[in-house]
Amino acid sequence: MDRIEQLENALQITSAQTDTIRVEDVRRLTGPGLLWDYPGAVMDVFFDEIDPETVADLWHRHARRVLDALGWQGEHVIHRHFQGGSNLAISAPMDQLYSAIFAVQGAWHFCAAELLGAEPDPFETMIADIRRVMAQEANPALIRLIGAADEHGIDILCDDDEISLGHGTGSRVWSVDGLPEPDQVDWPTLHDVPVAFITGTNGKTTTTRLCTAIATAAGKVAGLTSTDMVRVGDDILDRGDYSGPGGARMLLRDRRVQIACLEVARGGILRRGLPTRRARVAVVTNVAADHLGQYGVNTVPELAQAKFAVHRTLGENGVLVLNADDAHVVAEAANVDRTICWFALSPDNPQIAGACASGRPCAYLDGTDLIFFDGKAAETITSVQQVPITLNGAAQYNVQNALAALCASKALGMEGAAIRSGLAGFQPDARDNPGRCNEFAHGGARVFVDFAHNPHSVAAVCKALSPLESGRRFILLSHAGDRSDSDIRDMTATALKFHPDVVVAAELAGYLRGRELGEVPDLIETSALNAGMTCAQVLRARSPLEGVKLILQQLQPGDLALLLVLAERDAVFQLLEGGAAQPS
Repeated sequence: MDRIEQLENALQITSAQTDTIRVEDVRRLTGPGLLWDYPGAVMDVFFDEIDPETVADLWHRHARRVLDALGWQGEHVIHRHFQGGSNLAISAPMDQLYSAIFAVQGAWHFCAAELLGAEPDPFETMIADIRRVMAQEANPALIRLIGAADEHGIDILCDDDEISLGHGTGSRVWSVDGLPEPDQVDWPTLHDVPVAFITGTNGKTTTTRLCTAIATAAGKVAGLTSTDMVRVGDDILDRGDYSGPGGARMLLRDRRVQIACLEVARGGILRRGLPTRRARVAVVTNVAADHLGQYGVNTVPELAQAKFAVHRTLGENGVLVLNADDAHVVAEAANVDRTICWFALSPDNPQIAGACASGRPCAYLDGTDLIFFDGKAAETITSVQQVPITLNGAAQYNVQNALAALCASKALGMEGAAIRSGLAGFQPDARDNPGRCNEFAHGGARVFVDFAHNPHSVAAVCKALSPLESGRRFILLSHAGDRSDSDIRDMTATALKFHPDVVVAAELAGYLRGRELGEVPDLIETSALNAGMTCAQVLRARSPLEGVKLILQQLQPGDLALLLVLAERDAVFQLLEGGAAQPS
């Protein structure tokens, strides 16, 4: 058993419980997140028929008592209520986060005992047990290094195995068990690089890629993390979902990186928090219903609060780039005290008009031109005709993504020429922007592939492609089993706004997530039939790849196909890039 496993299993602290009270998750927080700026630990508690304020009062009293007894008088206690429960958290020293989990569990042990009238364990015994774990986990050298890094204005990134100072070209990495003393560090060789965090329900991957393309056009070695990969220049370090703090650390420790563009997903924010407080810019592309019901985030306004955690990553003079056309973004912005750079699809948007009138930066679409206002003068950067991913302006969601990238790039120090070049060179294909409205030609028909997976993104893609002239229209649909029946019906109804002549409902056998085979395609088919389609117009496929082959077999010159591919993506791209294919 290694050191981390020993720490994780050092104690077993249980609490009284009933059917009306349950603890779902206890986890470390390694950086800024939904609740606050501090590292620590959080517990998600769900309860029925109990006054939330009673829970909060007990939590603050018992957590404060535990923290004080552990010698953590300077640490903080917080709670956040949501429908059906609360997030209960404490802050803790960065070298004591596993101990912090036990401190949270210990505090809740006494809360639950008082709530349910149970006999608690002896307080002093509990504290002594946690103190033993603290002694095992303590790393005073790390605390000294954190303090020195702050004094030198250098970022420090921490995980279970390594500690690093600085970013990219100015970084240095040490083993957590072999840290130097502050006076042994060659501080003049260390520095941070410009960092952008990009989040939102949709558009964050495209915006991250656009920012990277612009930085590359400016002659910089740009690094990127996303739900697809970690990449430095053209070198892919690894493939997979790296939209959390682990991907950020991997990228920021690569000594080639001069600018870092980091995609941030909701899960990473809520599970662990964000890795740095020294970002130059943070972007929120939009907020819409997606993955609700996890970690106490049950509504779209609550999701907006979670997305806005990126503002906590900003260093001094950092800029928060926000979508002025999104009502949830505008509403949450009122709760944030940061320098905001708005973007919108019209100069008449109230936030844009207000920014221009008060001399604050913003970007907007004026006719077909993308305009940046720096607070004093307006600069025409380019036109939608010169930004291929906008499909000459038809893909309004990509106009918004381009505006977001424009604002972020300005905050990163990019000039208009580099922004113009980066936007012009970024293609809507499987190389530059895989899975985002990629077009293929097939026997005189047009085929578009997109990874849209929620009503907001499906609606945006269908709106962009619906005006295209075509013969017959085909659409491929599939959904993961953890989507609710209502979600699946809503996404199917949204997809039908594409006005397809044929719908292919594909099974996602690897993503049933508790459902039976055929259950999701049944919901898609029933929704399509209820909307007026005939049985002959709704086909079934055992997989997305089989569904794609089925559609390709039927395409005639002039037809149009939209393939919403949620699995077997590489195989689908290979099939389309290879030409004609027959269904299996």
